[in-house]
Amino acid sequence: MSNPRIISGKARGMRLQGVPGNITRPITDRVKEALFNIIGTDIQNASLLDLFAGTGSVGIEALSRGASFVHLNDIHRLAVATIRANLEHTRLKENAKVSQQDAFSLLSGVPSQPFDYIFIAPPQYKNLWKEILFKLDQNHEWLASDGWVIVQIDPVEYEELALNNFSEFDQRRYGSTLLVFYEKSRK
Repeated sequence: MSNPRIISGKARGMRLQGVPGNITRPITDRVKEALFNIIGTDIQNASLLDLFAGTGSVGIEALSRGASFVHLNDIHRLAVATIRANLEHTRLKENAKVSQQDAFSLLSGVPSQPFDYIFIAPPQYKNLWKEILFKLDQNHEWLASDGWVIVQIDPVEYEELALNNFSEFDQRRYGSTLLVFYEKSRK
């Protein structure tokens, strides 16, 4: 797979460095473009939390398109080094925070701010997407009242979840990738 590129905005066309080895599963340009077509111009001046950031492709795309702040998190040292290098390369590090932390530990804390978008694309076939969504459901202050949680999984992993604070409102399938969208439940 070729290195991901920034599709639109200030850093359009720039290629990102990949994470050495096989610890990450980068989003394809096709899926990323579809994702940002769905979000549209709402990404401008928005905040995004990428819990399993890998190369930083989704967060850096958001910054390139005008997001006001992006927090990129990954547990792997090599991924964090790659994210930092990609932010430097694209000259988009000013409005970014990078952390190396277990996503569950991060979500156990008090958020410094609620995020407009939370992107979850964990390692596949380990049910991590469900576990992290349940964790986020318990600590839902991480998401702004009108925000979205977006999960990227393989379609075979999908199942409906009984959540207290979030409701699924859309799904989009792109080959072997499924994007599932959640928002805060209307009570």
